Amino acid sequence: MIELRTPAEIEEMRAAGRFVAETLATLREETKVGTNLLTIDRKAHDLIRKGGAESCYIDYAPSFGNGPFGKVICTSINDAVLHGLPHDYTLRDGDLVSLDFAVAVDGWVADSAVSFVVGTPRDEDLRLIDTTERALDAAIAAATVGNRIGDISAAVAQVAHGEGYSINTDFGGHGVGRTMHGDPHVANDGRAGRGFPLRDGLVLALEPWFLATTDELRTDEDGWTLRSADGSRGAHSEHTVAITADGPIVLTDRSFLGVK
Repeated sequence: MIELRTPAEIEEMRAAGRFVAETLATLREETKVGTNLLTIDRKAHDLIRKGGAESCYIDYAPSFGNGPFGKVICTSINDAVLHGLPHDYTLRDGDLVSLDFAVAVDGWVADSAVSFVVGTPRDEDLRLIDTTERALDAAIAAATVGNRIGDISAAVAQVAHGEGYSINTDFGGHGVGRTMHGDPHVANDGRAGRGFPLRDGLVLALEPWFLATTDELRTDEDGWTLRSADGSRGAHSEHTVAITADGPIVLTDRSFLGVK
């Protein structure tokens, strides 16, 4: 069921959005060459506890995972791009890191992801990350009353295809509110003018993610981590966005913190 939020409810969602934004900014700053993925998860867990938030991941057990997830953040490294289960791995120079984080604050959920390179970056990784960020910007710009879901999907695809990347549509954006994943599904490829009409009060997590040379995924032995089928690297950018009559509101915006 697709739910619409009142202006008052969207205001209430800002606290969750700000918490997710601040946490990702902190974790990005502290994640460096030599950082262990379990340390990232412990830090996120500590911030959740101190902030009075509730993890959306730790007890999450959907049909596509080997649940419950058991951790509070997704850490996808290099050829992993989604649902990366934190494990005993120490980051090395040049690793491409994607952090995906969602919590509830006072019953409202926000969801966001960021990708970056620790240490010395490769040009192709920076291009891949930049493409996801520009695709996210295009998706947000298309998230206006009067458009349709397909307009968001087409906006993402135009950026990705313009850089020569193929697109997997199995996982994409989604509705968000009292729960982390709700209707509608927002694929990262689609036809403009098609799909559910965007209405005032619809809140979506928009999340372009691409792999360098494939659109096929394989699941790790942990039952969660999704990797490229050919070993090429992936990147993932995501924001929670409220669609309003006055334009889209990025609830997980990190720009006020001086970071993307």
